[in-house]
Amino acid sequence: MRYDLKIIASWIEPGSKVLDLGCGQGDLLHFLKQNKQVVGTGIERRESRVARCIEKGLSALQGDVNTEVVDYPDNAFDYVILSQTLQQVYEPADLIRSLLRIGKKGIVSFPNFSYWTIRLQLLLTGYAPITRQLPYEWYDTPNIRVITIKDFRKFAREVDFKIIKEVAINTRNNGKIGKIIKFMPNLCATYGIFLIGK
Repeated sequence: MRYDLKIIASWIEPGSKVLDLGCGQGDLLHFLKQNKQVVGTGIERRESRVARCIEKGLSALQGDVNTEVVDYPDNAFDYVILSQTLQQVYEPADLIRSLLRIGKKGIVSFPNFSYWTIRLQLLLTGYAPITRQLPYEWYDTPNIRVITIKDFRKFAREVDFKIIKEVAINTRNNGKIGKIIKFMPNLCATYGIFLIGK
């Protein structure tokens, strides 16, 4: 499992009800079900990934996270997770409000676009940066937002939600190995992970 998902899993209480928005192939949900006895559901856009979730015995729906969250009642989940998906959302403020309406707490993670190698690549080459964390050309990227750790903190104040806990990380080996970054995280971390509440 990816290092960032291990951190997210460590924040979730055993036996919780969890909704994973953009759940991919269900790695996090599967881990939580096996190790923390959560009752989990995932929403994923790609049909092939939903099929992998179902093969693992997970509950997963194919759909758009922006529209699917509207159907859930208030406080239906203990945690709603949005892992490495926020940068692909058209209306992030609306989605965060929905996330905190249907969940008691939310966990949001995203690639930090102010990581020093991204800044340096743009400065020296003049081209849109391509990194291990962001391996896309500008014209075929699923990312429509450029988010930094500092941006998300400011966004929390503007949208009026609390940051309960945060951690900045760097990863390698396809995200499987990582470390927590405490010194200048907006410059030195590849990802930000935030536990948020109302």
